[in-house]
Amino acid sequence: MRPTRVAIAGLGAIGRALARKLAQGLPGLALACAASGDRAKARAWLDAQGIACPLIEPEAFPQHCDLAVECAPARVLEAICRPMLEAGKQVMVLSAGALLPRPDLVALAKSRGGQIIVPTGALLGLDAVTAAAEGQIHSVRMITRKPPRGLLGAPYLEQNGISVDGLNEAKRVFVGTAREAAAGFPANVNVAAALSLAGIGPDATAVEIWADPALERNCHTIEVDSDSARFTLSIENVPSENPKTGRITALSVLAALRKLTSPLRVGT
Repeated sequence: MRPTRVAIAGLGAIGRALARKLAQGLPGLALACAASGDRAKARAWLDAQGIACPLIEPEAFPQHCDLAVECAPARVLEAICRPMLEAGKQVMVLSAGALLPRPDLVALAKSRGGQIIVPTGALLGLDAVTAAAEGQIHSVRMITRKPPRGLLGAPYLEQNGISVDGLNEAKRVFVGTAREAAAGFPANVNVAAALSLAGIGPDATAVEIWADPALERNCHTIEVDSDSARFTLSIENVPSENPKTGRITALSVLAALRKLTSPLRVGT
């Protein structure tokens, strides 16, 4: 069987980890191409790593790959996803928050036979949440705690004049819905969007965000009450070279890619 040809959109911390692993070889998968906002920098990195991978524009992805992994800034989600979905192909989306205001992309996938895949990413327990959603979920709440540097530059903080510099104790910087969190912290809480899509939606999922100077890891706790189970799940993620992103995010994408072709698939 022909391997699934994979494109990587974005060669930051996550994209580079994926490129290295795909270049080393994953059963049934092949690195076909990549795109980057800084082509010269991306080319230099690929060459230094000895990775043979053409750099192309996202609109050309459908001619070169079967699946595109989006690990780029949320603002370019549309340019990456739309050409692939119009061609009836798959996209794996890490900027889940950018999906919330774009239901037309889901409609496009449905009409053209494409598919949008949101991997578990830096969260955990999405299997349990999606299972509970087959019944009735009464409430979902997520509490995110991050080192202040992991929240720097968030639009919500800048728009509301909230500073996280020089903190000597934990500070709650946001309370609201997953939809509001995704809009206000587009590079920080894609986990909230993924959780909401797995469960009861972005407007019914409650979110708190804390800046905690005592932390070195990005911490997430989710609390779910449903007619089938009540559960609380917590995870402490080691940051990658990008403090806004945990190391486990790239590993989650790799695990999701393996599931596409594995003879044994564990988990829903």
